[in-house]
Amino acid sequence: MPRATRVPAPPASKDGSSAGQEHPHGGVQVISRVTAILRALADAPAGLGIAELSRIVELPRSTVYRIVATLADDGFVTTGPGRRGLRLGPELAHLAAAAQRGLAEAARPHMETMAHGVNETVDLAVFQHGQVRFVDQVVGNQRLRAEVVVGELYPAYCTANGKAFLAALPPASLDAVLAAAPLVRRTPSTLVRKSELLRELEEVRETGVAYDREEHTMQICAVGTVLRDQQGRVAAAITIAAPASRFYGREVELVGVLLDGKERIEGSL
Repeated sequence: MPRATRVPAPPASKDGSSAGQEHPHGGVQVISRVTAILRALADAPAGLGIAELSRIVELPRSTVYRIVATLADDGFVTTGPGRRGLRLGPELAHLAAAAQRGLAEAARPHMETMAHGVNETVDLAVFQHGQVRFVDQVVGNQRLRAEVVVGELYPAYCTANGKAFLAALPPASLDAVLAAAPLVRRTPSTLVRKSELLRELEEVRETGVAYDREEHTMQICAVGTVLRDQQGRVAAAITIAAPASRFYGREVELVGVLLDGKERIEGSL
């Protein structure tokens, strides 16, 4: 795998010393700073610059440069042109894939219980670069059923799991995600005005539940919510999807099964 390009060296400090000459910090402190930087980049799929990143993690630019340069050498951060060239690197995909396998294994038995309980499709998804990637699916035995292609990316603004992810983002990260891609009308029900989407996301924050009422695909609806790990961080999202003919009028039932499944899955993470 090719290595990521190394970030340009920052200017020397006022006392004339180079950023690379800082005294090393304790191992635990370094790990804490690395994770803070990686999380900041994860929350900014549109990318960040050194100055902005240092402001977010509240560390000196020289310290952030040194850590980012090391992460870039190992493929955990990539650099690109422009003021917001820093993004998560491809090496993290290998770690993410392993984590997703563990997540799917923990969630699968509960997804099967949910799917059999309502006889509809239950999906597990993760949030990647402002979009939704479905990583597992359990379908009901109905002849007419809602299905997605596991492994493919779907837009966030018009899917139930995507809205659940968006509602959980910090305001700055949400703005960056919405600014990175236009809200394209996929069906007559798709929300394409940012103000309308933001109002709906506020409701999702209050209730913990997001809806897709034929917004991504005609005649397909879904209800979704995020799954959090033991530290309270968003790990994935789970949805129950159904044809519109079997969705409307069953929202209360489906939300009840969804939230019960959420509790069970989070308990097993």
